[in-house]
Amino acid sequence: MRFDGVAFGVFATLLALITGIGFVAGRWRRAGADSLDEWALGGRTFGPFITWFLLGGDLYSAYTLIAVPAAVFSMGAFGFYSIPNAIVLYALGFLFLPRLVALAHARGYVTLTDFVNERFGSRTLGLAITLTGLLATLPYLALQLVGLEVVFGALGLGGSADQNWFVRDLPLLIAFAILAAFTYSSGVRAPALISFVKDGLTYLVVIVAVVVIPVRLGGFGAAFEKASAAFSSGGAGGGDALLSVQPSVYVTLALGSGMAFFLYPHSMTGVFAARGPKTVRRNMSVLPIYTVLLGFVALLGVLALAAGVRPWGGNPQYAVPQLLAGMFPSWFVGVAFAAIAMSALVPAAIMAIAAGNLVSRNLYREFARHEVSQHAETRVSKIVSVLVKVGALVFVLTMDSNFALNFQLLGGIWILQTLPAVLLGLFTRHFADRWAVLAGWAVGIGYGTWAAYGVKSPSGGPFGGSTAIPFFVHSPLYIAISALLLNLVVAVAGSTVRRAFAPRPRAGGLPHADVPVPVTAHEA
Repeated sequence: MRFDGVAFGVFATLLALITGIGFVAGRWRRAGADSLDEWALGGRTFGPFITWFLLGGDLYSAYTLIAVPAAVFSMGAFGFYSIPNAIVLYALGFLFLPRLVALAHARGYVTLTDFVNERFGSRTLGLAITLTGLLATLPYLALQLVGLEVVFGALGLGGSADQNWFVRDLPLLIAFAILAAFTYSSGVRAPALISFVKDGLTYLVVIVAVVVIPVRLGGFGAAFEKASAAFSSGGAGGGDALLSVQPSVYVTLALGSGMAFFLYPHSMTGVFAARGPKTVRRNMSVLPIYTVLLGFVALLGVLALAAGVRPWGGNPQYAVPQLLAGMFPSWFVGVAFAAIAMSALVPAAIMAIAAGNLVSRNLYREFARHEVSQHAETRVSKIVSVLVKVGALVFVLTMDSNFALNFQLLGGIWILQTLPAVLLGLFTRHFADRWAVLAGWAVGIGYGTWAAYGVKSPSGGPFGGSTAIPFFVHSPLYIAISALLLNLVVAVAGSTVRRAFAPRPRAGGLPHADVPVPVTAHEA
């Protein structure tokens, strides 16, 4: 694509601004202790306002801003599944997150595995939850770098395939170095502060786009008519336009995706950084405001169809960048692309921190043969946060981005299988036997992986093409939901049998499910 000096100048200025914020954030509200609580969770002092921006920055990533409208562009109304998905995740979060955060403050949990370890007293189950979280997070992190690649390509910085690989990928390498540096230096405080700028710019760009573009297309009515005609012709919408999906797939995909979100390690990092359960409860009440923004983001896919956008290289992920570049002056395009880039850097930083926490707390510290100091634990988490970004970068530079997407879809199936361990562990004693829950997890993971591998895409790949739909089109239910149902049946039935024939006291000494959720000292 053609290089635009004005757009690049605005983009580079804003990126330099948030880089400076990222490094300065290390001294923001810092207590001074060299501990995992301080570096990875900001001392657990974030109130409702900061937490709202942090969780919003984590939820609405570059992948969201690019992939959601790309799904609408290539699949039509099916791409709007992300709207009910967001509603489900906030309702579920309101149900279990306040209790979990109260326990995290009281017991010092940094990860979900910390809760599972103490609740069930099983290192094997804890290891299963840890590995599932890592495997689900890494491709998600890689997709944020894919989002950066799309932005750089739209700016004309990506180079061509026949160029030297270093020259071609230099912009991504520079962005990676910036991300790794401020994450290592400032921890979760960096994405928390950058989220203020990122969310403000994102709201500005999206609202301006959904007001101005329809006007230029003759109004919303004309825009939808043009989009419908383009989609029906199978031209602008791409190769998946004619695929038919059963309603049950749409419903269960929205349900399963929403249920899975707060099980991801990076989501829990943002939640555990909150001041306490009251802060989390308030945020679950007001975060649905972001769903309005998500609806506007999805609408951009319709507007790209109506505008007759032909994505660069046939890749629908370029639909929105090209739409913005064709409809707005260069300076605004620079602002829009900077907002998308920030939407990659913020969640990528949190994902890297979360992966570091899992390795340092639940692998290094848990299985070390010697006592691990707070300083050593934090150092390991910082180093791992850099290493996982290196791995994600190598993944993006050496493999097809479709592989990263398919791997992330598979990760979504896997992470949902940790739900019984969390919900059964939080709310019941009777159906939460450690070995039964572990067996349910194994059955869910095994069935989900087998079923996903067995669903072929039109292009012949084992896990589907560039969108979610080939992954589920031959099944009446989203695979993750089918696997979760099997998981729950095994966990509940196994727990019932073991309770009847081999009752054992529950390990961990955590409070009963009917004990009121405590309020932390910060919120008293």
